Amino acid sequence: MKAAVVTTFGTSPSFQEFRDPEAGEGREVVAVRAAAISPIVRLLAAGKHYTSGENAGFVPGIDGVGIDGTGRRVYFLFPASPFGSLAEKSLVASEMMVPVPEALPDNLAAAIATAGLASWIALTRRAGLQSGEKVMVLGATGSAGGMAVQIARHLGASTVIAVGRDAAKLERVDADVRIPLDNGAEAALRAQFEKGVDVVLDFVWGEPAVRVLKAATHNRAARTGEPRMRYVQIGTSAGDEVPLRGDMLRSSGLELIGSGIGSVSVSDFMAGAAELLAAASAAGFDTPFNSVPLHSIADAWHGDTDTRYIVTSAT
Repeated sequence: MKAAVVTTFGTSPSFQEFRDPEAGEGREVVAVRAAAISPIVRLLAAGKHYTSGENAGFVPGIDGVGIDGTGRRVYFLFPASPFGSLAEKSLVASEMMVPVPEALPDNLAAAIATAGLASWIALTRRAGLQSGEKVMVLGATGSAGGMAVQIARHLGASTVIAVGRDAAKLERVDADVRIPLDNGAEAALRAQFEKGVDVVLDFVWGEPAVRVLKAATHNRAARTGEPRMRYVQIGTSAGDEVPLRGDMLRSSGLELIGSGIGSVSVSDFMAGAAELLAAASAAGFDTPFNSVPLHSIADAWHGDTDTRYIVTSAT
């Protein structure tokens, strides 16, 4: 089969022949129709993700939309190594597939699932968002952050606050409040936390997270107790580490929570994917993406990293 193959960590995948996967032991061959080049896929291909293996020589891609052995159109997640989703075929455990609603085209289904699953899981499984609560999204200008804004509102958030470093992109985010991380951000952030924020979804970590955490815990320690605030860490595009004072935790209702592979079970990921896709059409979920053929993998790999690329076929 044709596939995008990582031959060396840190280089772009090459379009070449790769051995066909074979079904067996609870695994099915899926004919791939659409698969995303997401940030985690890039990290895995560079050998920099915490789930990266030790050796190259594999097809990247952790999810996609395709046709299973029964002819059913499915979204699949975590295909069996080395048969990732950026290929004509992938090898997927039977329990790692959920049906795709007819109303969703292949590429849109792949884009919504790839960009939206992290926030759907974070809000439904980790934060336990309740109707009427207020949600802040840090990193709202990216694909995942933009989907998080839509999903938070769909799940009942009364107010969605978008925070990001690119003021121009932030203006295009359909949030109730937008806060660009410029020199005046601290006052605007503090004002929102004074009004009350129940959940923060953090897609970036690093220095932007430090600014948000400081604003969230500024002048706390009320004798009557501080309201609970769940801070859910999802991505680290702005840095892997942050300095954190102990008294920030002691003096506030701040709860630091992670959401991702390991903190959430695989079965919950799949259940969440089914819920997300089932809700997508009625909720009007949408996310920008560019569709490219598999043979153009090198061009897409070196393209704008702010753009979500959906690889659609080998021809």
